[in-house]
Amino acid sequence: MAILSQSSSSEWAPFRIAPSFSERVWGCQDLRPWYDKIAEAEPIGEAWLTGDHCLAMSGAHTGQALGELFAEAAEALLGPAAPRSSEESASPLLIKVIFAREKLSVQVHPDDDMAHKYGDPRGKTECWYALAAEPGAQVACGLKPGVTIDQIKEGIETGTLEKSLNLLDMVPGDMVFVDAGTVHAIWPGSILLETQQNCDLTYRMYDYGRGRELHIKKSLEATRLVTRAGKVPAKVLADRTILVEGDYFRVERITVAGSRASSSLPGEGEPAPGLQYLFVAGGAARISGPDFEAVELPMGGIVAVPAVSPEFAVENLGGLELMRITPRWPEEK
Repeated sequence: MAILSQSSSSEWAPFRIAPSFSERVWGCQDLRPWYDKIAEAEPIGEAWLTGDHCLAMSGAHTGQALGELFAEAAEALLGPAAPRSSEESASPLLIKVIFAREKLSVQVHPDDDMAHKYGDPRGKTECWYALAAEPGAQVACGLKPGVTIDQIKEGIETGTLEKSLNLLDMVPGDMVFVDAGTVHAIWPGSILLETQQNCDLTYRMYDYGRGRELHIKKSLEATRLVTRAGKVPAKVLADRTILVEGDYFRVERITVAGSRASSSLPGEGEPAPGLQYLFVAGGAARISGPDFEAVELPMGGIVAVPAVSPEFAVENLGGLELMRITPRWPEEK
């Protein structure tokens, strides 16, 4: 793990990340206006914004993959609060935009303990923020009260599993927390900003006959009949709205009236500076400072702000809805 001094911080100015688009059978052909992307063949279901293979598209590390950057300079990116083990010297968060034209599989994610049991570095707790939602849009999140494992098994076998799922109506601005062990499914009608542990483990219970691999045994092992999942009430403060704050991440909507200094972005009581991601959920922004070339961010754009970043300002170029996403570490729980 490379350790960089503050004197080299200009090398680690905020940098924009290029999205990586993933084909999914349930996805969409046209991602506009979020991204200037039309599927050439198979539909696109996910825009990965902070995947290990995503590339920096501005600044000193243009063209370098995030995974390489975290491996080479974890402390510069993550800050002093980050774990020091080599296993954890990686990007802690995977952020995506989900575009669903059809229902996703009914699925469940393992927690950290189960992931470790099967040789994986971490489990998968996540949250969904509704960037857009059509009237009547819903997601399935958790099980109805009283549902048993035997009822889940029967639902898988008979194709009636949906009857056991708790449905949530979605409107723009809703935040849904989905902790590991929650049976869930994303349904069409909304565009979701998904923040999760950097893990792509998914155990499919039921997939509507699409022929993809199911993981019934592991999905049942991972399932918790009662979890903390559900809609999270927003906590409105003078200069920000905290949308969710959990064991692994914090997601906020930040107010930017004109411009805002980087020193004002951390919330009251936050620990030493660490990694921040700034995502434009609406409008456009400019990130600028005296030590680096300005970065323009359209809707759907994201920048990584390393822990040793020099000072900068965020400018509202019109209609800006700015999301700030930060990892949390075990010491902060």
